[in-house]
Formats: sequence, C-alpha cells, structure tokens
Amino acid sequence: MADKPRAHPRYEIDAHVDVAADELILNNNRIQNISLGGICITTPTGAEVGSPVDVVLNFPDLGAQMQLRGLVAWANRTPPQEVGIRWIDLDEERREMLKKYISLVKTREITNPGVTQMA
Repeated sequence: MADKPRAHPRYEIDAHVDVAADELILNNNRIQNISLGGICITTPTGAEVGSPVDVVLNFPDLGAQMQLRGLVAWANRTPPQEVGIRWIDLDEERREMLKKYISLVKTREITNPGVTQMA
C-alpha cells in the first residue's frame, strides 16, 4: 500500500520554539519542520501523546511572534528525540500568518539548500 500524501507539505527551517504542557515547559527547542498542519521539534523531554500544548513560534524574518494551541500527535523517545504536534483551534488570522511564513520559507528554498520541502 502506497503512503498517503500529506495534507500539508512540511518545510525544514532553522528556527526554535517554546512549548508548554501542564507542568512541563520546553524552551528553545529546534524546529525540525513546520506545516499548516503542525510542527516537529527536537527535544530531550516531551509531553505525552495526546497532551494539549501551548506553542510559541518566533518569526524573526517577519518581526512577529505567534501563540498556537496543539496536540502531541506522536513522540520518538530515542535519538533524535522528536515530538510531533498537530495544530488545533487554528483561527484564520494565525493560519494566514503561518501561510505567510511558510511562503517566505518556500521562496528561500531556491537560494538556500538548507531549507527543503519534506514529502
């Protein structure tokens, strides 16, 4: 059976994010990739699958910061220790800002080989 294509393409970026879940606060985590559907971060500790989390994305290129609500979709406890977070309650304003940032990342793909689209 062939893999089902993703609803939202992922983009690798060189950025960091802060995540809070219950009593757990994860500051300055590296973003592996981002999409309109969610985010994958590298972190030595993580929230449990199914846990709601608050995410703060910093967009230095846009001079903006955005707070989002997510749900931990999966967690890899072995290196590279990644956590996948699916966006929930993404309103139109935040969706448009995220689209703007992803559009900026996409235009840089041509000139920066370190930024690539994931399948």
